[in-house]
Amino acid sequence: MKILVGVARIFVGILFIISGFIKLNDPIGFSFKLQEYFSAEVLNMEILIPFALVIAIFLVVFELVLGIMLFIGYLPKFTLWSLLLMIVFFTFLTFYSAYFDKVKDCGCFGDAMPLTPWQSFYKDAVLLGLIVLLFFNRKLITPIFAPASHRWIIFLSFMLCFIFAYYVLMHLPAIDFRAYKVGNNLLEEMKIPEDAEKAVYEYWWKFNKNGEEVIIKNSGAYPNVEGDYLGVETTLIFEGFKPRIPDFSILKDGENITQEILAKDKLLLIVAYDLRKTEREGFAIIKKLSEEALKKGYTVVGLTASGDDLKEEITSKFSLNFDFYQSDETVLKTIVRANPGILTLKNATVIQKKHWADASEIDL
Repeated sequence: MKILVGVARIFVGILFIISGFIKLNDPIGFSFKLQEYFSAEVLNMEILIPFALVIAIFLVVFELVLGIMLFIGYLPKFTLWSLLLMIVFFTFLTFYSAYFDKVKDCGCFGDAMPLTPWQSFYKDAVLLGLIVLLFFNRKLITPIFAPASHRWIIFLSFMLCFIFAYYVLMHLPAIDFRAYKVGNNLLEEMKIPEDAEKAVYEYWWKFNKNGEEVIIKNSGAYPNVEGDYLGVETTLIFEGFKPRIPDFSILKDGENITQEILAKDKLLLIVAYDLRKTEREGFAIIKKLSEEALKKGYTVVGLTASGDDLKEEITSKFSLNFDFYQSDETVLKTIVRANPGILTLKNATVIQKKHWADASEIDL
């Protein structure tokens, strides 16, 4: 039992540290996921949406530090009670999301390891079992280091976590796990191979035949059956190949100009997913950068999900010399964790990506 508890302790501690660090690397991304959970369609706790970023930071710091506390054996009773309450809540949440198909990705490991709702639930169920084992055998958890050093280790852990969180908020995630990272070619990431596996669906066709409901199952062809058509239900059997970038598009007056824009040899993208929430002080800096870029032969394009009124307001207020085109808000949030953010591309390959505060580091 002592060996089993020791192995479980190390496994759970390291898993919480890794999971916490991945989300701490991208707290804005985790806050977007919390907003999805808080929405009316999931938990109906919209009152918490404005505080999602603060909640996200404290949750991931607490998760990471709990992993360290378990690993070194500090305050085992408090640590295991906290871990147990946390994992019970998240096991319920992932089951609810999976069973009712509410959230497609729990965000447990951020963009580093996307998990389906059921994979998230199974992971949490295993963790729940291990934490229960540790909870009832906590007397077997002994300190690794001298107890006098524990408080300093935890204090230092908290300080380093908050310093790191502040850094990535003021700049960008230190490690970019997304498909839009520097070095990736966006057109290649959007491409679907000719021999790619197709999605497989099962169709349940419903008909009324002589007062009785008749159901015909097949893979999609409209059945040749007598009776009045009532409806059809589809079930995804196999997802098939899905490109890493499935839904990126640039629209100009309703026309898709994605290929045309990305094919530019010198492209400066200004991404502001929501102009109502954008940090407006960034546009004075971006104005200077765009002027320099245009002189050096760059095509400068703004991307936003906001409407024409906001586009005109921002363009007029800061005398911007580039146009904003339309794109999906969720996609723009994924491209860069800044509002506004800056990218340079060469023939669809991302060369640089910066927070607006680091615009001076853009090399044109």
